[in-house]
Amino acid sequence: MSVAGTKGPLAEPETVVAPSRWRVAFQQIVSGNAIISVLAVLIAVVVGSIMIAATNEEVQETAGYFFARPGDMIAAVWQAVSGAYAALFRGAIYNFNADDFATGIRPLTETLKFATPLIAAGLGVGLAFRAGLFNIGGQGQMLMAAAAGGYVATQIDMPFPLHLIAAVIAGMVAAALWAGIAGLLKARTGAHEVITTIMLNHIAFYLLAWMLATQGILQAPGSSNPKTAPMPDSAVLPSLLGDSYKLHWGFVVALAAVAFTWWLLERSSLGFRFRAVGENPAAARVAGIDVGKMYFVVMLIAGALIGIAGISQILGTETSGFGGSIDAGIGFDAITVALLGRSSPIGILGAGLLFGAFKTGGFTMQSSQGIPIEIVLVVQSLIVLFIAAPPLVRAMFGLPQPGRPSRKKTRAAKKSQKQEVSA
Repeated sequence: MSVAGTKGPLAEPETVVAPSRWRVAFQQIVSGNAIISVLAVLIAVVVGSIMIAATNEEVQETAGYFFARPGDMIAAVWQAVSGAYAALFRGAIYNFNADDFATGIRPLTETLKFATPLIAAGLGVGLAFRAGLFNIGGQGQMLMAAAAGGYVATQIDMPFPLHLIAAVIAGMVAAALWAGIAGLLKARTGAHEVITTIMLNHIAFYLLAWMLATQGILQAPGSSNPKTAPMPDSAVLPSLLGDSYKLHWGFVVALAAVAFTWWLLERSSLGFRFRAVGENPAAARVAGIDVGKMYFVVMLIAGALIGIAGISQILGTETSGFGGSIDAGIGFDAITVALLGRSSPIGILGAGLLFGAFKTGGFTMQSSQGIPIEIVLVVQSLIVLFIAAPPLVRAMFGLPQPGRPSRKKTRAAKKSQKQEVSA
């Protein structure tokens, strides 16, 4: 007769208890990539709170007599941090101090407007990521889209909506061809896309500067300033919610780009080849996939998506004319958006909305609370830092590391090993 739980040939079989579906779902959540992005944002906000409190004058004053009256400093910290993030909410989502709902919802429309080019450009960067390419040429691709779209808008007369459609297509094609140069060099010569896209950024910047300084190309007629003429009404993206808001139909185009990119990656055979090349180019080549061709094609599509960002800027946001700084750093911010969104179209949509809220609400934080706008930039940078170090985030929250047993299983294994040795 054997005792239950003993080891040996006569031991009774142990009952295996299957984990509940809720436990399995929780394990999938905490071991996935999405939770890392959420926790990275949370940590960055906490660190940002510390910086807000440290730079607040009242907190600094109460810190001088903290041990005499600690409650004063705690209250000052709470007031500084809560006031800052309340201002961020009022500036990015809804202004509770507004007289009516139409005015109170205006910050949300501003957030969506700022998020529009971030979403489109983030999709272009994220799509290239999925194919194993690091596309940091968003700035140059946006500038070429602005140049082509601006030329069609200001130099060619057409009726609405043909004029708008022609300008949008011209911008997307120009950005696609500009990105395709890097893809072609990668496919034919093996030139690293980081180097080529950086060089193409510089070329695009100075090429646009020349166009803006040359009459008959982009410079406004009769002007010596490096700026285009205002965009004609026939080529301007219409307002989405009326003239009282600045949100335009570019946001709808960005949402359509999200849907297209999701279908391309998850439902099309071309997207499957992109992902196969991104996972293992050598294995994809053995499977019969033309890796060089995939590099070229994915850069074309990525450039077209980033071109939507450039077009939305000149035909939706800066309709009074644009200069050489039309990209406004969006090409590089798109890298952060793609990283935070884990190169997933839905994730990039959420990340673009978050960074749009940071940008819009940051102005309110600065004006109403005196918070330096650089604090918002620090929070964004911290998000990238923590996203780039998933093991650090997992260790801080005690989450299981991929490919490693959990702490509970490790302790159980050690305990079982000790029992076997003692027996």
